[in-house]
Amino acid sequence: MSRRLADVARKVGVSEATVSRVLNGKPGVSASTRDAVLTALDVLGYERPTKLRGERARLVGLVMPELQNPIFPALAEAIGGGLAQNGYTPVLCIQTAGGISESDYVELLLHQQVSGVIFAGGAYAQAEVNHDHYARLRELKLPTVLVNAPIDGLDFATVSCDDATSMEQAFGHLVQLGHGRIGILLGPSDHVPSQRKHAAALRMAERHGLELGEDRIVHSLYSLESGQTAATKLLAAGVTGIVCASDPMALGAVRAVRRAGLRVPEDVSVIGYDDSALMNCTEPPLTTVRQPIEAMGKMIIELLMRQMSSERAIGDEVFFAPELVVRGSTAPAKR
Repeated sequence: MSRRLADVARKVGVSEATVSRVLNGKPGVSASTRDAVLTALDVLGYERPTKLRGERARLVGLVMPELQNPIFPALAEAIGGGLAQNGYTPVLCIQTAGGISESDYVELLLHQQVSGVIFAGGAYAQAEVNHDHYARLRELKLPTVLVNAPIDGLDFATVSCDDATSMEQAFGHLVQLGHGRIGILLGPSDHVPSQRKHAAALRMAERHGLELGEDRIVHSLYSLESGQTAATKLLAAGVTGIVCASDPMALGAVRAVRRAGLRVPEDVSVIGYDDSALMNCTEPPLTTVRQPIEAMGKMIIELLMRQMSSERAIGDEVFFAPELVVRGSTAPAKR
């Protein structure tokens, strides 16, 4: 019993006396501290006292913004397999327009007494939205891993594909093909991965002495339809090559090129991002920047398991190198 008190007290950052009051149902403990102590019991593998015990399984919340982009099902498969190998079951939470909010999902997961949460895209990646529910997870010291964007001021483990390197590879490929009028198609302007790609694109343009004005950088949603609309603006600016922040956006760009009476890649080269399923089966096959999903999935599981077995806070961002996959949607610029 004394070891359990000491372990939980260290995990939460409170005294053993406080832990004892929670376990014995004594007053004088705030609701947030009580929740943190009970969460620590679950995470450390100690059984709750009978009167505090609820129906509980070894669950991990997996929060995703959508499943229409093929990269998210691929990531869910990699993460789900890793969790199963460690004896945990993923609870998949998908955000939809007008549906349950991310903060509501967090409350539902806490009610289910999950042992951890993995966010693969979400509000944390946007600087201008509310992040209070993440602060609650931090307060409870619940093991949490983010994918592809850190949160300033919150010490969460993060696994990311290197956005700067991905832009350098894609932009550099078009430069090598002789393209001087390059357009950049990014996600929302407050989206951290898009901000990183944006900064890298500006550096690349300066390095190669190319113009990259506001008319050649367009922000949109991560969908085929939004990509098509945004790419139409880039075509009006006279670009001959387009770097996109996702594969669906790139497919939208291909459609925009064809609607304009042009050809891919003869008139306009298009590069995607992710190398999601079937991108080698499109017409033409899509040149794209591959995220190493399997390796990233293994690291996500490793960081989560380390948090469950260790008192040490893990707040570093682990970067993985992307890989440019050259296919048929890029070609030398017309002279």
